[in-house]
Order: sequence, then structure tokens, then C-alpha cells
Amino acid sequence: MGIYSEYLDKGLNFQKLSDERKKQLKRIAQLRDSDVLVYAADLTAANAPISIDLSDVLPFKDQIAQCKSKSVDIIIETPGGFAEVVEDLIDLLRVKFEKVAVIIPGIAKSAGTIFAMGTDEILMGKTAALGPIDAQIASNNKRFSAEAFLEGLEKIKSEVIERGKLNPAYIPILQNISPGEIQHCENAQSFSKSLVTKWLSTYKFKNWETHKSTGKKVTDEEKVKRAEDIANILCKHSEWLTHGKSIKIADLRAMKLEIKDYTEDSNLEDAINRYYTLLRMTFESTNIYKVFETHSSQIFRFSGTNIPPLQNMPGKGGEPDKAMIDYNCPTCQARYKIQANLKKNVPLEQGAIAYPKNNTFKCTRCGTLNNLTPLRLQIEAQARKKIIL
Repeated sequence: MGIYSEYLDKGLNFQKLSDERKKQLKRIAQLRDSDVLVYAADLTAANAPISIDLSDVLPFKDQIAQCKSKSVDIIIETPGGFAEVVEDLIDLLRVKFEKVAVIIPGIAKSAGTIFAMGTDEILMGKTAALGPIDAQIASNNKRFSAEAFLEGLEKIKSEVIERGKLNPAYIPILQNISPGEIQHCENAQSFSKSLVTKWLSTYKFKNWETHKSTGKKVTDEEKVKRAEDIANILCKHSEWLTHGKSIKIADLRAMKLEIKDYTEDSNLEDAINRYYTLLRMTFESTNIYKVFETHSSQIFRFSGTNIPPLQNMPGKGGEPDKAMIDYNCPTCQARYKIQANLKKNVPLEQGAIAYPKNNTFKCTRCGTLNNLTPLRLQIEAQARKKIIL
């Protein structure tokens, strides 16, 4: 029986899913002799901000504070995002830890790949994938590769030099391009390459002392050159043709980048696969779209809801007696106000619906059943008291 089928047969509720995830994180930490921090997004979540963005810095920093050892493993699952934010996250890790490793059980594309290059060690499974880091530019309601854009301009330039005139078909295209856009593309590409080059030569190659083929000492210049070569390949749109290309272990090793295949350690493989399966099941059964967690703490982001700070809703004695949840059904976007009482005998506000006793809210418009357990956990953690059902 597969791991997924095994857990499905157990019929785990949200709390048991969480407990089992924590159990596997502890197991990974023991096998790796390192703290483990998860930074993961639900890649299938529709209309949710799953990319790496500035709002991730605070919860990421908060979970780093839960880690006590000198080394940390980051389990990451992401479609990508802002390279500038990745730089901030790596800087946070480098300030605290002597060794940083990344574990990729699924996908870490684009800026997620840049993140991986900022670590000392990269662990991947056989089906795991990184992706090209060619910067993606949004302009005139279109999204395109900066490198492909610049290559296209260079092709037009070469044709003009060769023929001595401009093909009229290019005129409307060039009229919609500003010098600022060209510079923006060049800057975006340079930023991604410079980050990867700096991090690989500084961190990933720091223990690369001799050439395997000759036994000769590796110089700092050679480390930088190898890092530049890898950065150039990862940035080269013409190499991968699509930004969504999956780059596997074999591809990375062909670039002369050392990757640890964690499936060669059966115990570690089992622990990581179990955690990843439980993570996916958590996403599938809740409205959570981002997870920041260690074995002893967690911060969730979930879609379709808004919980005001409880200190802005004081009850008697200055303590909150209820939490009001602005809830949007993720299926039909119907809006509701749900009241979760934190004390007994709190009257229901006009227009509000009482928090459901079974943690499952049924949308009256489309009939969708929505699990509110993650909301309950967030409210109870913030209020430091249980919801009265």
C-alpha cells in the first residue's frame, strides 16, 4: 500500500494530520541532526497569492526564531516569486545558521531555484524539480522571459546590420518598446545571475578544495567561473524554451552542480515522503495555501477569510469575547460573517452566523462544505483560549 492510500484509509482529521506532520518533521530533524523549517505553498490553489513575496518575510523570520541548532534544513515547495525577497530570506538564514540545506520533495521553480542556490547543500528526490531562473517581465498585459526578449531584439539588430535596412514588420513591435523596458530586462537578468553566482561560489562551493580529475587545488577564480557557468545556463531561455521546464537531478549534475539524492537513504526518503504526502493532504482538505512550520510551531495562510486582530474587539474586562470572521466561500465567493465566541452566552451579532460545532461550514448558495479548522486554530492561538461551541 502506498503512503497516500495508507493515510487516506486512516481518515485523519485536521488535528491528526498536523500531529503526524510534526512527527515526521521530528524524524527528519533526527536523521539529519538539524532543525527543519517548512516553507511551502499549495501549487494548485486558485486565486491565492502562492508566490514568494514580501509578506512571507515576517512569518519566515518568526519560524526561524523557533530553531535552536546551528544548522537548518528548509523544506521548500514554491512556484517562484520575487528574487529580491529570496535574497532577504537567505540573508535571514545566514545571520543565524552555520549550515543551511534545502530539501525539495516536489517543486521549487524560478525564485525557488534561486533560493536553493543560496544554500550549502541541495537534497532532491528523483521526481523533484527545480526550474529556469530567467527573469519574467510583465508589460502591456503580457508576461515574457527577459532573456528571450533581449535575444529577440538582438536578432532584429543582426538582421538590420546584415540587410542594411529594417524589416517593416518589426516597426509596430519596436514602437511599443521603451528604453526603460530594455534596461529593466537587462537588470532583472543581471540580478538573478549575480545572486546565483555569488551564493554558489560563497556557500555551495566553499568546501570544494580539489579537482576530482586532477587532484589540483581549486582556486577562488575557478569557483566563481563554475558558478557563473551554472547561472548562465539556468538563466538561458533558449536552453529550456519554457519557464515552466522541470530541471531534475541529472540535469543539475550535468551542469557540474553537486546534488544529494535523498532517496538513496531509505529512512530519510520515507520520512520526507511521508511529510510531503501529509502536507499535500493538508492543502487538499483545507483552505490553507501557505505553510511556515517547524516540528513545534506553525503559521498558516488561508484563502477566503479575514480575521481582525482580537485586541480590536474587546469584551468585558478588556479581553476579547468573540472573533468575527469575514468569510468568502472559495467556490462561489458568497460572503458571510461568522461569529466565534470565546466566552459563554455572548449574543450573536445582527447578520452573523454562529461558528459551526463540527468546524464545517456549508455555503447556503452553492452547498460547498468548507473546513474551518485552520481558522479555529488561528483564532485560538491568537486569543489563547478555546472557541465555545
